[in-house]
Amino acid sequence: MARLRKYTTMNRSTMSRRHFFKAASVALGPLVLPSRILFGNETPSKRITTGHIGVGGQGSGLLRGFLGIRECQPVAAADPFQCRAQAAADQMEVGAKAYQDFREVLARPDIDAVVIGTPDHWHVPIAIAAIKAGKDVYVEKPLGISIEQNKAIREVVHRYGAIFQYGTQQRSFNTHCAFICELVRNGYIGELKEIRVVAPNGASGGHFEPQCEPADFDYDMWLGPAPIAPYTKDRVIGMGRWHIYDYAIGFIAGWGAHPLDIAHWAYPHTPVEYEGTGVIPTEGLYDTVVNWDVQGVYSSGVKFTLKAGGNNNTRFIGNEGWVEASREGRNASSPSLLQIKLKPEDMRLLQDSNHYRNFISAAKTRRAPASDIDSAVQSDIMSHLGDIAIRTGRKILWDEKRETILGDEMARRMMTRSMREPWAL
Repeated sequence: MARLRKYTTMNRSTMSRRHFFKAASVALGPLVLPSRILFGNETPSKRITTGHIGVGGQGSGLLRGFLGIRECQPVAAADPFQCRAQAAADQMEVGAKAYQDFREVLARPDIDAVVIGTPDHWHVPIAIAAIKAGKDVYVEKPLGISIEQNKAIREVVHRYGAIFQYGTQQRSFNTHCAFICELVRNGYIGELKEIRVVAPNGASGGHFEPQCEPADFDYDMWLGPAPIAPYTKDRVIGMGRWHIYDYAIGFIAGWGAHPLDIAHWAYPHTPVEYEGTGVIPTEGLYDTVVNWDVQGVYSSGVKFTLKAGGNNNTRFIGNEGWVEASREGRNASSPSLLQIKLKPEDMRLLQDSNHYRNFISAAKTRRAPASDIDSAVQSDIMSHLGDIAIRTGRKILWDEKRETILGDEMARRMMTRSMREPWAL
């Protein structure tokens, strides 16, 4: 097993690439009106047309989910692996197209929405370009690879009036998660005292040795705004896309997004203090924080912890008991808490038992979906601030109103990431 050490400051550099080809002007230029705007809430076919960008492991799973939605019509797939894009298009109706460049999907005025299942470092840049091209967006978790990216996409979503659905499916598919959050919101555990979040740990390893790129693969497009680096299978096809800091901040966000989202759903606030420990592999390709242990506190005095473990769960501790939600089920300090029947006047959170259908419905009705941009940004910021606390080795103070780190210029600089030219937010 690779040796582990405490994190020390890392210097990242970016290198230039060739300029955009002409199609880039479509993604970054004038607003393109899709059919949902031209024809109102109901398109002529009464179906929302979707383009699927990033159709590898998670992206292909998303596509299967949307193919099962009657009011959705997937019509295009894009992936730097041409074989993946074509395989995805072949699952769609006759006439669906495959592309290697996502900008060709965004250029199509007949597409109402895009589903983004790319590696993490592409989530926000593609989503912003899609919204500017007149599309609604379903974005796989986690959100951005920096706090700056999160704030940027939120601003664009609101400015353009786009529908944004975050890929935190536990808000829909795992209906017991909604019930647990409803118990907390409606005071059934008394006064909230502490929130404990556990997320699956990250990994070490990965091989540095350069390899030949697959013949049907556009590696430069896969890298996009990330620094130039030699192609290796572990970087692209293996776990590197989750555990290399150029592309992600690791499972503290990649898996942490699910239980942190549940924490924010039940208690829609962000801690204002963060301290933590963690280690980073010193050998191998992977260099994101593992074995993290973050402690914090909300402005209300409620305590917060985020730890690496073997599963994902969120526990809410009140002065009258505790309840817990995970993907696998629910738990409580007393069985009677799980038997509570909510009152008619109690706050309800569940919108739909199908996260994909919920997005398509929101795109048609222009109503907020189950997992909107504001909640996505706030829950994702928790993982970033925990990561920054570990990397700096210092307590991080967060200003909720101004959304910035207080009194620590080095930590504040870590709220942003450089992007390889010509890509930019």
